[in-house]
Amino acid sequence: MTPPISLDLLDQLTTPVLLLDASLRVSHANPAFCAWVGIGQRRWLQASLDELGAPELAACAVLACREAQTQRLGQCRWRPLPTVELMASARVSPVRQVANVHAMIEFYIERDDADPSAWPAALAATLKGLAHEVRNPLAGLQGAAQLLARRTQDPEQRRYVEVIAAETARLAALVERLLEPRPAQALTAVNVHEILERVRLLAEADAAWSCRIIRDYDPSLPLLIGDADRLLQALWNLVRNALQAGATEVRLRTRSEHGVALAEQVCRQAIRIEVIDDGHGVPDALAAQVFLPLVSGRAEGSGLGLALTQEIVREHRGSLSFRSRPGHTVFTLMVPMEASVL
Repeated sequence: MTPPISLDLLDQLTTPVLLLDASLRVSHANPAFCAWVGIGQRRWLQASLDELGAPELAACAVLACREAQTQRLGQCRWRPLPTVELMASARVSPVRQVANVHAMIEFYIERDDADPSAWPAALAATLKGLAHEVRNPLAGLQGAAQLLARRTQDPEQRRYVEVIAAETARLAALVERLLEPRPAQALTAVNVHEILERVRLLAEADAAWSCRIIRDYDPSLPLLIGDADRLLQALWNLVRNALQAGATEVRLRTRSEHGVALAEQVCRQAIRIEVIDDGHGVPDALAAQVFLPLVSGRAEGSGLGLALTQEIVREHRGSLSFRSRPGHTVFTLMVPMEASVL
């Protein structure tokens, strides 16, 4: 029988884990499990293994509890969603000295399943389903924003109404892109600081008084050749992650770099954009996987934000890196002045 389990320690593991109660229903799913499947923790609570399309696991869990002995299952196949099929070996162990926990399932993902190149079909199906679901609410938000803009006379309120309208339009365009992929937009001259100012407004609207947004801009920076909407999405993802990490201060810093190696080429001049925050940082257990799709340190997280940000940066022939410790995290985005989409 397994030793006592610390739930805090369990949540730091990169191994997907489920805890089962006396009825062999899910009482806890760690963040690694939620990231692996791509759905937050609430979806799994009180779900039975049979309901999750894993009858072999259910039988294995019954045997483990009855025999008070760990049971192993090789190459378990199950369908937590109609469009998602997962493959992994599993170990089911009885548990003691944890309230409402009678068994623990650890999933060991085969290399092919852990490779993001094996996920696109399931991920694309999930994203398209999500896009269909959010299309109608977005149309309602757009209409409401237009009505507010007509009725609001206060300049400060109008500024935030304009943010709502612009961001809703951007989300609607993203939904359409997911449903009907189109060629990349033509690149234009982009003012990085204008993009960062829009991100700052979004952050202030999201965090209100709980977080201070500090600007540390280099006013001498020239225009960047790029896709303004995509760069906005990338930078907003970084700032939103900082807010969700409990940051009370986020610094937006821009600088110029010369002779930088990007995309296996040395570019004459590049823009360095840093998002610096004082949140709790990236867990060590996730540091090596943080840019992979469906990897998230939060149970309710989708794990798509940083993966999308890295994709956007690569489109601009740039690089994305980070360094992190509790209380100080820096994400650095480097983009050449004359980027071109791959």
